[in-house]
Amino acid sequence: MSYFQMTLSKSQKLGFIAVNLALFLVTVDFTAFSPAIPAIEQEFNIDITTSQWIINGYGLMFGVLIVTGGRLADIYGRRRLFLIGSTIFLLFSLIGGLSFNTPTLLISRIVIGAGAALMWPSILGIAYTLVPPSRAGQVGGLVMTVCGLANAIGPILGGTLSDLWGWRWIFLINIPLTLLSVFLCWKFVPQDTPTKSSVRVDYAGVIMLMVSVFSLLFGMYVAAEIGFNRLYSLYFFFIFFVSLVIFLFLEVKKGRDALIPGDVITNAKFTVVGAISFVTSVVFFSVILYLPQYSSKVLGFSALDSGLALLPIMISFVFISFLSGRVYLSLGPKLIICVGIFLMGAGMASLSAVSGESRYIDVVPGLVLLGLGLGLFNPAATTLVVTIVEPGRESLASAILFMFKVAGGALGLGLNAVVVAFAPDMISGIGRAFLLNAFLVFASLIVGVFFIARGTPESRVE
Repeated sequence: MSYFQMTLSKSQKLGFIAVNLALFLVTVDFTAFSPAIPAIEQEFNIDITTSQWIINGYGLMFGVLIVTGGRLADIYGRRRLFLIGSTIFLLFSLIGGLSFNTPTLLISRIVIGAGAALMWPSILGIAYTLVPPSRAGQVGGLVMTVCGLANAIGPILGGTLSDLWGWRWIFLINIPLTLLSVFLCWKFVPQDTPTKSSVRVDYAGVIMLMVSVFSLLFGMYVAAEIGFNRLYSLYFFFIFFVSLVIFLFLEVKKGRDALIPGDVITNAKFTVVGAISFVTSVVFFSVILYLPQYSSKVLGFSALDSGLALLPIMISFVFISFLSGRVYLSLGPKLIICVGIFLMGAGMASLSAVSGESRYIDVVPGLVLLGLGLGLFNPAATTLVVTIVEPGRESLASAILFMFKVAGGALGLGLNAVVVAFAPDMISGIGRAFLLNAFLVFASLIVGVFFIARGTPESRVE
């Protein structure tokens, strides 16, 4: 921090505060609602198959639009897109905080995710432009620190606000903080000019991908309510299939301008890591949704205690992430990624034994294993994909990988919700969902063992 105090002007420091505050808000919204969901279910008289959209809606919209947000930032300027995304984030945080029914609440969360997706690439771009290129590594470290801190604080913050003033304040707290961030950015971040006039946005691909994923998720939601063999459920699965085919056709036709460009997705190494990330990402989504349900409805925890119950996964994740980056070159990506996958699978298998007689101490080992696995896997997978694509495509590849993670987590959580819905009771349903996740993770481990190449592309890791 002394470096920034010595070399940055006052306006640069305030601009840096603005984007890091926004980064914190976007990240904390992933986890802040998890301990408050039982209270929301009680107020609106909804079950877990509906309430899972509070997490799923935000994450899915964020994941699907993050690549588009990066390209729009190139076209219209990072500062301008940040202000537009922040306005959407602020407005629908207000609407969400004043929600009077379930549709208003869920739509608010979905649109907030869209605002966050516009903010995120601009936040990162602005942060790097505020410091000399020689100090870019420090910015990256600070970004990871803020994200890790936000993920850890999110459940505690959400639980505290829910206990003290009600879950609506998890929305409403965004308003003054976003206003402060917008003011500082407008005042102290200079207007930038687009850097890539040739960039094109694959709007048709974005729309088809959104229709496809939402149709599949909503089809699973409807099937959980009325059954898979009902015509109404089949309509949504048919829409999913048709829109997916159209999406694939459009992506081939668009080439390098596609949402998922051909030169990236046809890179076999990238595809393997992307597929593994798609499958394994369900573990984090499922834990932040279902553990607070167990803590609240079985153990009788308050919302704050339910948030604190997630600390073992957060702390172990942050701790091992730091070490993962340091041993990447010496151990190579394959070993780190495969060990991370194994630990995630072991953690899920451990948590699948949860029952009505379990105590909180019984789930702690599983949470720690999950945190260690995620902390090994995520940094190594991200580093690997940015070193195996052609030069100039690193940022795009990392954004696509993130999209895979969030979309896969959302779809996996939708599948978990169906498993829970068809179980005789919630606790056995959670156990079955976690066991399914363990099988999925161990299946991805087999893929990693056989298809991730050994060695590290050392020349491009820096």
